[in-house]
Amino acid sequence: MLKNSLLSFFKQESATGILLMLMTVLALAVANSPLKVYYDAFLNTPVAVAVGEMSIAKPLLLWVNDGLMAIFFFMVGLEIKREVVEGELQDPRKVAVPALAAVGGMLLPALIYAALNWGEAGAMRGWAIPTATDIAFALGILSLLGRRVPPTLKLFLLTLAIIDDLGAIVVIALFYTSKLSYLALGVDAAAIAALWWMNRRGVTNNTAYILLGVALWIATLKSGVHATLAGVILGLFIPIKNNRASFHSLEHSLHVPVNHVILPLFAFVNTGIDFAAVSLKDFTDNITIGIVLGLFAGKQMGIFLFSWIAVRIGLGRLPDGMGWKELYGIAILGGVGFTMSLFIGSLAFECAGDVCFSSVDERMGILIGSILSGGLGYLYLRWVGVKRSRS
Repeated sequence: MLKNSLLSFFKQESATGILLMLMTVLALAVANSPLKVYYDAFLNTPVAVAVGEMSIAKPLLLWVNDGLMAIFFFMVGLEIKREVVEGELQDPRKVAVPALAAVGGMLLPALIYAALNWGEAGAMRGWAIPTATDIAFALGILSLLGRRVPPTLKLFLLTLAIIDDLGAIVVIALFYTSKLSYLALGVDAAAIAALWWMNRRGVTNNTAYILLGVALWIATLKSGVHATLAGVILGLFIPIKNNRASFHSLEHSLHVPVNHVILPLFAFVNTGIDFAAVSLKDFTDNITIGIVLGLFAGKQMGIFLFSWIAVRIGLGRLPDGMGWKELYGIAILGGVGFTMSLFIGSLAFECAGDVCFSSVDERMGILIGSILSGGLGYLYLRWVGVKRSRS
């Protein structure tokens, strides 16, 4: 009975969002209990992998953020490629509105954050934190509404979030790199060239690509560019033409480990805020306010305004069954940053030795902004759905 209930739960689209929420609550509970010492010890557990004289030694927290999250980005790369080759992203007319909405949903939050933190070099490192939308969480909230919302809303939100992820990947690559190792970058270039050659030669053995992808990940890790980008690059080179069954099988095989293990584990190790260390400054600091307003207000304004502009100038139109009221609900849900925001925050305010770039915990702003956006988005779309059913 329990086994069947669990299987039924994990098959639901909302399962990932619920798991992320539960693991966040668990992390907060543990970090504010006598178990905190064990939580900290767990995060700092040293893990090393060595082959001959080459070794990679990191605390467990960084293995999750740099290693396991590369698998998440690999899945994102596969999803982007599938959508471009055979999905919604191959039709410019269908993708124009959500694409411009994604641009607005990144631009306005960044401007709001920058306006509040301009002139503070350390704080300005976090400008990209409120630009991200969490696919899993936002779609999970939408799925809780069931038939109250038209199916086209999910497709619009998915397209918007994928383009948003692509934008976040570019931001990470351009703005969140440390001191570069040109030797490692040379190995990166050689690995990418090999992936390109395999793709052009019609190699369809996914295992060969993944083995080369591991080498790419190691080189990227050593290069100073964030290692998770190796996952995206690998995903984009996996062939889909003449390899559809194998491609879709690979993508499908990643859904369970990524959505039900990696993302919940990421949430658990990154959201354990110790409230005993939280002061009034953490709520009133411009970093926190900038993140909250960026996610909650900036996302709404950016997604809705730029969608309106796209329709107004004739770049595209809203999908059938989706009106401006429904679009505004999607705009609110776009403010659920969570996973991507936490990830960018960990890069933006990562301490270098004894030097930290922020005196406040940016996770407070991410949690507040995401909870406000998710809660209001759900209630608003529920109200719109009820109103629609009565009309």
